[in-house]
Amino acid sequence: MHSIGRAISTEAVRTVVAYLRAMSPNPTAGFAESEEALHEEAIARAGSDDFGHPAYLEGLRVLLHAYDREARLNETGRQGARRLIRDTLTQRLRCEAQWKQHPEVLDTKIERPIVICGLVRTGSTALHYLMGQDPSLQVLQYWLAGGPRPRPPRKQWPQEPDFIRARDEIDAMYAADPGLKAIHFMMPDGPEECRHLLMQEFTDDSFEANANVPSYWEWLRQADMLASYQRHRDLLKLIGSTEGEKTWLLKYPVHMRFLPTFLEVYPDARVILTHRHPLRVLPSYVSLIAGFRALNEDHIDRSDIARRQLELWSNAANELVALRRKRGDAQFYDLHFNQFMDDPVEAVAGIHRHFGRDFTPESELALRAWHENNPQHKHGRHEYAPSPADVGLSTEQILDGFGEYLDAFKVEN
Repeated sequence: MHSIGRAISTEAVRTVVAYLRAMSPNPTAGFAESEEALHEEAIARAGSDDFGHPAYLEGLRVLLHAYDREARLNETGRQGARRLIRDTLTQRLRCEAQWKQHPEVLDTKIERPIVICGLVRTGSTALHYLMGQDPSLQVLQYWLAGGPRPRPPRKQWPQEPDFIRARDEIDAMYAADPGLKAIHFMMPDGPEECRHLLMQEFTDDSFEANANVPSYWEWLRQADMLASYQRHRDLLKLIGSTEGEKTWLLKYPVHMRFLPTFLEVYPDARVILTHRHPLRVLPSYVSLIAGFRALNEDHIDRSDIARRQLELWSNAANELVALRRKRGDAQFYDLHFNQFMDDPVEAVAGIHRHFGRDFTPESELALRAWHENNPQHKHGRHEYAPSPADVGLSTEQILDGFGEYLDAFKVEN
C-alpha cells in the first residue's frame, strides 16, 4: 500500500482518541469532546471506516482544543469549523478507500514537478493561473483538491457533484464578502493551492488563517511534515493517474516554510521562488487573513495577526537563504514581482528556459490568450493598501526581520 502507513479500524480510532483524551489535562467541552462524533459522521458520509495511519490525530486534537480554548468563533464560524473538520475526515476516508480499490494509481510517477512558492502576496496566484494554461502541464483544480479522485474528462466536470459543491462554496464565500475576489481569486475549475491536500493530515495554514488558534500555530510551525508531504504525493498520484505523462504545476507559498521536507519527498522538483518586498506583502497578507477571519470570528486582532505572521514568514525567508546556499541555483528560479508584471508571458518563457523545458508556440499562444482576456483588476481592485502601521508594525520591525532575505535576494521596495 501507500507510504503513509497501515490502515486502522473504527475501534482503533476510538482507542487512540480515548488515549489522547486521557493524556490531556482538563479536557474542555465542545470541539474536543466531539472528536469521536466527528469521526462517526465522516464514516456515515463516506461509507468506510479506514482513516489510514493515526498520526493525523495529533494535529486534529491540537486544533480542536485550540477551537475550544482560544478561537473567537461566532455561530457561523462554529458551524463552519465543525463542517470543515467533518468534511476533511470524510475526504481522508474516501481517499483511503480509493487507494485500496485502485492500488495501481500509486505506481504513477511524479517527475520534475514545478512548484511556485515564496512569500505571500507576490503575484503567485496570477502566475499559477497563467502557467496553468499550458496544455503540457497539469494543475490541481480547486474542485479536485477538495475531493481528490482520478481526474475525469473535462466535459464531465459541470455535472460532477463535487464540482457543483466547489462552485457553490466559492460563490457563497464571495457573496459573504465580495471584496475577497479582488484579493484572492478562485474558480472551481481553476488551479488551486495545495492546502486541501495538507489539510488531510491537519497540518495546514488554513486552519490558523480562518481562526485565532495560537496553540495550533505554535504546534504547526514545529511539526514534522514528512507524512503530510508523503500523503500530498500520493494524492497527486491519485488525481493525476489519468494524465500521468503530464508534468505537475503546483503552487502554495506555505511550501517555502517546509521546503527541506518538500524536497525530500520531491527531490527533483523545480522551484519558482516569487519575490516582493515584505513592506508591501506583509500588511496585505494581514488584511487578507483578517478578511477571512471576519467571516468566522468576532473581535479580530490585526496586531496579533501581524506579529505572528512577521515571525513566521521572516524566519522562513531567512532560512531560505541558507537552503539556497546549500543546494545552489540550478533547482530554483527567482521571479521578482516587477519582472513578472512587466511582461508575464516572457517571464514564464524565462522560467522554461532556465529549467530546460520547451515552451512551444502552442503553449505561448494559450498563455497570451489568457493574459489578454484576464487583465489585472478584472475581478476588482483591492483599493485598501494597508501600511505596516495600520496593522501594528513598524517599518523597522519588518526590515529587521527580513534583513538576511532582503540582502541575499536583492528585493527592492
